[in-house]
Amino acid sequence: MTNMMYSASQQSELLAGAKQLLHIEVTPEHLAQLKDILNFADWTYYVNDNPVLADSEYDALFKKLKVLEQHHPSLITPDSPTQRIAKGLNKDFPSVAHLVPMLSLENSYDAEDLLDWDRKCRELSGQEDIEYCVEPKFDGASISLIYENDLLFRGATRGDGVQGDDITNNTKQIRSVPLMASLSKYHIRQIEIRGEVLINKKSFTQNNEKLVADGLAPLANPRNAASGSLRMKDPNEVAKRGLDSFLYHVSNLTLNENESYPDEFRTHYDTLKTLESLGFKTSFSNTRLIHGIAKVIDTCLEFENKRDELPYEIDGMVIKVNRMDLQDKIGQTSHHPRWAIAFKFKARQATSKLLNVEYQVGRTGSVTPVAKIEPVYVGGVTISSLSLFNQDVVKEKNLMLGDTVLIERAGDVIPYVVKSFPELRDGSEQVIDFPTHCPVCHEALYKPAEEAVWRCTNINCEAQVIEKIAHFASKDAMDIRGLGDALVRKFFEQGYLKSIAGIYSLPFEEMKTMEGFGEKSMTNLMEAIEKSKTQALNRLLFGLGIRYVGETTAKTLTRHISHIADLYSMSIEQLCTFEDVGIKVAGSIVDFFSHPDNRQLIAELEACGLNFRNELKQEIVSGGLAGKTFLFTGTLTMKRSDAEAMVEAKGGNILGSVSSKLNYLVVGDDAGSKLEKAKKLGTINILTEEEFMTLIES
Repeated sequence: MTNMMYSASQQSELLAGAKQLLHIEVTPEHLAQLKDILNFADWTYYVNDNPVLADSEYDALFKKLKVLEQHHPSLITPDSPTQRIAKGLNKDFPSVAHLVPMLSLENSYDAEDLLDWDRKCRELSGQEDIEYCVEPKFDGASISLIYENDLLFRGATRGDGVQGDDITNNTKQIRSVPLMASLSKYHIRQIEIRGEVLINKKSFTQNNEKLVADGLAPLANPRNAASGSLRMKDPNEVAKRGLDSFLYHVSNLTLNENESYPDEFRTHYDTLKTLESLGFKTSFSNTRLIHGIAKVIDTCLEFENKRDELPYEIDGMVIKVNRMDLQDKIGQTSHHPRWAIAFKFKARQATSKLLNVEYQVGRTGSVTPVAKIEPVYVGGVTISSLSLFNQDVVKEKNLMLGDTVLIERAGDVIPYVVKSFPELRDGSEQVIDFPTHCPVCHEALYKPAEEAVWRCTNINCEAQVIEKIAHFASKDAMDIRGLGDALVRKFFEQGYLKSIAGIYSLPFEEMKTMEGFGEKSMTNLMEAIEKSKTQALNRLLFGLGIRYVGETTAKTLTRHISHIADLYSMSIEQLCTFEDVGIKVAGSIVDFFSHPDNRQLIAELEACGLNFRNELKQEIVSGGLAGKTFLFTGTLTMKRSDAEAMVEAKGGNILGSVSSKLNYLVVGDDAGSKLEKAKKLGTINILTEEEFMTLIES
């Protein structure tokens, strides 16, 4: 970043202090140093997205600080990292007045609107040429922060613009919001800063995957998720949502007596730059300083074209007059400032008609309602079918067959129904009756009390069997090339394939007469099936489709067994001692391997000659990369999966992102942000593909 909150020497000193304090018994004399180190680590992780401490190191230092403060409570200060910890439930959210009303922005939708706005700004300011700031319009929830005497005093929602809800306790759970900032160096006694709270795309997807896995309704979209999270009663749950914040406007600034207005806050651009230097996360890196409205228009269109490349949702751009004195001169209405305007991107919403609801049965028995709608073009794709997730979502959105519904597609998030329009009903609409029995095998459905999903408990249900076979053959499992979903379904319907084990006894002689299944296709499939018998045990474990057991968990289990039968006798308590295996996952594993039908399937597969022994574990013991971590980025000449397999065969592990835990980053052509992050950390070995192969072969 351009304006560093910590100098290079300060960073080195803090990191050195961290390593030292990890190995000694801390005393009250270390208190200030501990707080500085942890606040620095929070800044690098949550503001700069560039972690400098391993999670275990951070946790150890945090625990030392917490114990120290427990023994010396008089030393606890509001800016201590321990003060982010929620003290209990929020009983209510009292209304508080904003120091300055939070006005709305005037919207523009095309170049003509911006040209007209520019003309008015020039007329009101008396300037021929105005310097503008153009920055992203975040699609989240507005927030107002007040700092007094360098400390976070209050956080509030926008509310009605004049007053909002006091959410200070929840605000402290947002790690990119600093508890303390050195504003007094600019003689500032009190400041009110506006911003947006949001959930980035990756966190949103991870949150939803976890909710769905837990049998709960997923979050509708990042904007609603951020807004709802801010008003959750339990701050601990707020912390789990992974909220982020971007601050973009100083609405009020009170100086110490007899001090002059600081130069660093005389333009909007310099204000963002200064806030960032103080440790706030701002829109500065994506803010453009531009002369003339023609270039402003070009910049807005440029960001609209690349909006999906950003890690968070934006729904437009905000254009602001840069100079504060000109903002004052141009003024505002009771509704919006005249010196700022929002350029809204083209809508990614559309209305359609809900024609029908079908019910799909997944490989774990989950029954998902799927809306069939009149085809509609949204966000670059034509949508005619979309998930309604579960019965609760249907009820919450008050959906009926025949309803006019609002469809939204945000970025790379799957399309969903935002709401229905009951006011448009004409009486012909029909209630959506959720089935009580499986739509495929007609077994009675069951819904655990703690889940929102109804399930078919018949593991021999045809729909589940087809999905399980397709999953078993998929690329990330047994990688049986050519045996895709469509062919699995076709084989099943024609009676050639009725179980996973049946893959290894397909009657190819009979199948020769199948339409569209020529000799070459048959030969390729036979070879792929035979090759799958040699797949590593972790792929087989993943392919079995055990609920909650993904690729990573399958690898974890494999490290602890020599044969798949070792899992038969393992208890929930034993499994919970494995990395990343909790009670829910352990319970699912025990249930799977205790079921007679599943044991019968495993016996059949072993009889077919599949690999049930952990050859990988034996290789790892003697592997030269044991304990080393790798990550690949850019375009390689070899398949990335093959490169990762080479690492694992030598005892190494694959990570999903750049962090202080990473030992080697292997870069191909067009390496991007991962390479830049690795360079900034300075502790990671960066290898070309050729250097990687030399390491593997050594």
